[in-house]
Amino acid sequence: MQFTTKVDIQKPQFLIEPTDEMLFVGSCFADNMGQRFADNCFRVVRNPYGVMYNPVSILHSVERWQQGMPNADGIRKKSNPDIAFLTLGTNHVYRLKETGEIVDNCQKRPQKLFNEEELSIEQCADALQKAVNILCNDNPEIKIVITVSPIRYAKYGFHGSQLSKATLLLAADALTKSNGNVYYFPAYEIVNDELRDYRFYAADMLHPSPQAVDYIWERLQETLFSKASLQFIAEWQPIRDALNHRPFNSESPQYKNFLEKTNQQLALFQEKYGIKQQE
Repeated sequence: MQFTTKVDIQKPQFLIEPTDEMLFVGSCFADNMGQRFADNCFRVVRNPYGVMYNPVSILHSVERWQQGMPNADGIRKKSNPDIAFLTLGTNHVYRLKETGEIVDNCQKRPQKLFNEEELSIEQCADALQKAVNILCNDNPEIKIVITVSPIRYAKYGFHGSQLSKATLLLAADALTKSNGNVYYFPAYEIVNDELRDYRFYAADMLHPSPQAVDYIWERLQETLFSKASLQFIAEWQPIRDALNHRPFNSESPQYKNFLEKTNQQLALFQEKYGIKQQE
């Protein structure tokens, strides 16, 4: 008997390689998935100007990154990404009444200063297309993965949240049909159709649980990773586990010998894949 409806994920026309430079821009789901890549020693930049939830704010981040604007930590763009992940959270935006500008962060200013609006499918698709064009101008060979965050927005009401997600899904679909280098990964569908159970949600019943995020990460690997990337992770995992090991006695000769061997393995791994030590 079958007790789940497994999402059939279409294979992309590209695969992620161990040496690919990646840019993640979007909602906190982009942050979570980007962190998974970073934890596994991939070359990743995550939301350089903060978490962005709507397509216009995602466009703003891509524009700033392309222009080389430093973020809060003084980090600037050093190279053009090979892969970009754009994760859409909502079509709701806040427009500053004084200037008419859509802001990326209200910065805890009074709500009376803003008008809340909902972007149409066309407005979402247009902002995303502009972001794609910027990325392609920098690197014509770039591959773009677009996802819709599975996190629900209770503040809109659950019907309103579904309408917001539907708008984003339709905009994402339009984008993939218009651009051969844009691929849609169904994270939203995996959580809402395949993991259709509250045990896969966090305590707030809105965010995916760590187990659900683990599963999405597994599905993403089996769909988007080359054999070389899977081998890369297999080689990195024991080194990572060793580096995270916490001994009872850090001054013991046994631990010092263990640490020396681990550092040697790390150096060989970094040399093999051309990873700079500061990364």
